[in-house]
Amino acid sequence: AFDYEALRRYRIKMQNTRPDHVWENLDNTEFLYRLGCVGRFDEDGQLHPTAAGVLMFGFEYEIVKEFPEYFLDYQEHDDETTRWTDRIISTSGEWSGNIFDFYYRAYNRLSQVIKTPFKLVGDTRVDDTPVHKALREALANALTNTSYYGRRGLVIHRYPDRITIANPGSMRISPSDAILGGDSDPRNKTLMKMFNLIDIGERSGSGVPSIYAVWENQRWPEPVLEELFGPDRTILSLILSPQGNRKVAIKSGDNEKVAIKSGDNEKVAIKSGDNEKVAISIVKKQAILDYLAKNGVAKTSELSELLAVNVSRTKVYLRELIDEKTIVAEGANRNRVYRLKS
Repeated sequence: AFDYEALRRYRIKMQNTRPDHVWENLDNTEFLYRLGCVGRFDEDGQLHPTAAGVLMFGFEYEIVKEFPEYFLDYQEHDDETTRWTDRIISTSGEWSGNIFDFYYRAYNRLSQVIKTPFKLVGDTRVDDTPVHKALREALANALTNTSYYGRRGLVIHRYPDRITIANPGSMRISPSDAILGGDSDPRNKTLMKMFNLIDIGERSGSGVPSIYAVWENQRWPEPVLEELFGPDRTILSLILSPQGNRKVAIKSGDNEKVAIKSGDNEKVAIKSGDNEKVAISIVKKQAILDYLAKNGVAKTSELSELLAVNVSRTKVYLRELIDEKTIVAEGANRNRVYRLKS
């Protein structure tokens, strides 16, 4: 079931990141067993691939025997109008199709949109930045938290100014808790362990907060982490420019700051005195009201995408609008929608 060439590359990476590890001299079978890629079963006493093992190192045609909906898709777009200009898919038959190989194929393409400053450590140029590290974290996070029985597969879209990573399955902790950090409940713990052994991904619950921190340091718009339901899906959107392509100018004294807004591309100046947060809140809540006036009802996830903020922040705006008696909520939990108050 395994692509042993992929396993060979993994072992080389592990030797580079963890030299003299106690597993270094094990044969492949024992190494796979220690890694959690194979296990013994009572029926025949033989070694068989585990789900995590076949996902990480298996051939695609073996993976789909256990996960019929398994599909990995990376797409590059020059602009909004083109379908895609380049694509990597797990079903092509030109490579193994497993998540280990997909990780490196996708990351090598994603990293090309990040400008790398010239930096030397000794006589060696270092082509790595905090943004590169955050991208690796985001990609590993998606691969280890995907529900591989879920529909529609893991899909990455790369545009010149942004990246979206969407994977099947809802989050096991709330998006707001994930952004705050501290808690970690990966869906596929063995896969995460395998990535950790080659120094990819965080297990301490600091992965998502570190992505947000890097984007804040770059002065880029805040990443958007959202959940959609029916089918369940988690989407991370990363804008790779100071303003993105949708903006609302907010004036505070003599300074102009930019907040993200969906919809048209107009710049709308709003004077807010010294209180920038109040101005941003006004813009966001007005965007919600305009959307509801046009569309009737909306879920939190729709409005989160509209505002380009996380779901927890969107809920704050919605509670304020409810308190202001301008909108009402109907339904509960995943079926909850919002509409303008009659």
